[in-house]
Amino acid sequence: MDKEEKKTLKKRAKLDNQGEKMKNLATDFKKFINKGNVLDMSVGVIMGSAFNAIVSAFTSILLSVCTWGVPGGLKGLVTVLPAANAAQAGVVGQSFASADIAQKTIDYAKASAGVTITADDSTFVQWQTQLKSLYTLHGTNYFYNNSAIIDWGTFLNAIITFLIIALTLFTIVKVASSVKANHVAFLAEVAKREHDHALKDDPELAKKEAEELAKKNAPAPKPENIVLLTEIRDSIKALSVKEAAK
Repeated sequence: MDKEEKKTLKKRAKLDNQGEKMKNLATDFKKFINKGNVLDMSVGVIMGSAFNAIVSAFTSILLSVCTWGVPGGLKGLVTVLPAANAAQAGVVGQSFASADIAQKTIDYAKASAGVTITADDSTFVQWQTQLKSLYTLHGTNYFYNNSAIIDWGTFLNAIITFLIIALTLFTIVKVASSVKANHVAFLAEVAKREHDHALKDDPELAKKEAEELAKKNAPAPKPENIVLLTEIRDSIKALSVKEAAK
């Protein structure tokens, strides 16, 4: 065997080895896919995501209904702490009503750059955008971003959202459990009726089942040691009676 043949055989063996490894890898992957009902789990995850969207939308609707009477909504329930330093004081105050945004924009342009503008100026929108970037709208009021704010609205919103989701899931689980229980009971009743009809049409089967049921319900035989002790006890009682009679 020359060197070329040896190289050819070596390459062929290497390719066969790689092919065997790929085959084993494919087999292992197939086992992994089929292991643990991966397909069922995937369907469950996808359905769970879709169901989460439904619950979130329903929660949003109920949350809107629960808070529609609050002016500005729950987002407006905030407490701004007094400014402890100049950085918390704000450019045009710590807070102002959203209805005053036009006047506050004019004040901001004058305070920050000494520019006097009106609502008709071409730069008014630019100044207003800059002002809004420094403040956050909570309900119907703007609050300075660097201020210390206690956001009661977000806290209450989280509590109400949790309660709504919990109640929604509880109701869904209850209804699903009830439907499932009724379905199981219905299937059991159908199976019982079919079984009764089968026994009625086949006397031999009914007799055999009755014998099996009687055998199943028959009392278990007593252990031999218990039987032996009982006989000894009865014998002793009988001898005692005879001795007493003498």
